[in-house]
Amino acid sequence: MWITLFITTALCFSMSRAGDFCENVLDECRKSESWIGCYEDKIMTCKPRGRFMAGIRQLKVDSLQEVDVSPTHEHRVHIPSSALQRSRGNVPEVEVLVVASVINSSHFKLSPRSKGRQIQFHRREGTVFRGSVLSVKAGTLSVNNLQQPIKLIFRHDKEVENGTCVFWAESAMGNGTGYWSTEGCETSNTGNEFICSCNHLSFFAVLVNPQLSVSKSHSETLSYITYIGSALSVVFTFISLIIYICLHRRRPEKTTNLHMQLTGAMLCLHLSFLLSCFSAWLLNEDSPVCLVLGLILHWSLLATFSWTALEGFHLYLLLSRVFNITFRKYLLKLSLVGWGFPTLVAVICAISGVYGKYTLHMRDAKLSNTTAHICWMNSEFPKKHLITSFITTVAFPSLVVLFNACVMGLVVFKLWGIRRGSGGFGSNTGWKKTNKNKGWNLWKDSVKVLGLSLVLGLPWGLTSITYVSLPGIYVFTIFNSCQGIFMFLWSLALTRKPQSNNNSSTDTCQKKLTTSLNNS
Repeated sequence: MWITLFITTALCFSMSRAGDFCENVLDECRKSESWIGCYEDKIMTCKPRGRFMAGIRQLKVDSLQEVDVSPTHEHRVHIPSSALQRSRGNVPEVEVLVVASVINSSHFKLSPRSKGRQIQFHRREGTVFRGSVLSVKAGTLSVNNLQQPIKLIFRHDKEVENGTCVFWAESAMGNGTGYWSTEGCETSNTGNEFICSCNHLSFFAVLVNPQLSVSKSHSETLSYITYIGSALSVVFTFISLIIYICLHRRRPEKTTNLHMQLTGAMLCLHLSFLLSCFSAWLLNEDSPVCLVLGLILHWSLLATFSWTALEGFHLYLLLSRVFNITFRKYLLKLSLVGWGFPTLVAVICAISGVYGKYTLHMRDAKLSNTTAHICWMNSEFPKKHLITSFITTVAFPSLVVLFNACVMGLVVFKLWGIRRGSGGFGSNTGWKKTNKNKGWNLWKDSVKVLGLSLVLGLPWGLTSITYVSLPGIYVFTIFNSCQGIFMFLWSLALTRKPQSNNNSSTDTCQKKLTTSLNNS
């Protein structure tokens, strides 16, 4: 009996002490939702089971000297003496306990986003490199805002090319979730290692293929560019509309009529965008005015892309039918599509109740929340909003840009054929004259292609580069907020009277194509 009691007592004691070993700290703390604080406390007081622990390294170091800690052969931490001294506070003891450990990234749960779209400044989302998170803890006090940064080295041996150093920022919800943030960390790549220079101690990782985010200062700058560009576009599209009306009265052409319709849709788009942005701050969420402005903005966007697609369709017919478009009531049919399709879609969406105030949630690394509003699609109906928004503002514009890009390729091919056939490229006849005019012809063709690209809405295709780099976001914002200015420059180019070409060696078809491209 005494032997059984002794064995039972020994087993219970050994099991109670098992939680004190460093290898068991993570499993013990993971039993609670908010395990980060538990892990940081217990990893400093745990006991090693043996001399060497896999993925965990404990050192008693002199706080007056810098120290290097390597929990694995792929991870290394360099801590300056200033950080060690701050971590021990006012304790007279010079030695400080430093613990570096590697944790699997699957234990870190990203915080959910709230309704509507949410932006967290400095937030990054991507794949944690090798699924490894490096935890660094020293002393008894938290260490932040260091003058001499802590260096964390992640060895990659050229397995990946690009990475971003991040640390784990807990959310304010207290449920153990959070997000990866770049605040206070800088990244450098030596070719074989990622070196993270951070001004605090925390849980660190390297994200590969991170999703691009925008800081608060850049976000404000982009907003100013958008508002100023849209305001200028309103002015210049109005002037362009007057120019096209005058041109149409003086020289009635189908192409000029299409330009006039597109310019009118673009004027409505930029004007309704500005009204929707500024009115959203003044109106209530259920205000009928905001509902109407959201409908008009959506309708204007669809109309702009519809007429952009019709511009490409018209240009394709000019090229494929050798400028002989003889459809009955051609412009009327185009108008039914250009204005009828957006109207039909907007009415269906209005009946479905998707319009209203859209709230853009923004949260910085300090978890301070700010919001931006626009009269668009109501953010209170996220599922209905996402489906409608994807079909009408992603899928449809993508198809339009893809089709017009193909038409633009056909235009470039035709221009090349004209220059080649007339001795502009590759012909041996009139060699001296060809070399003299080659640069000028190439310049004129480049301007035509650039102008047609703007008319065909190809700058909207720059959306793809907004996921790659911050300069790409600026390029996309500038080009598409200043569409009205570009349309004005194109309308000025059309006011120039085309010069006649009396060269008998130029084919009649080539003359028609050149004239059509000049007017298109």
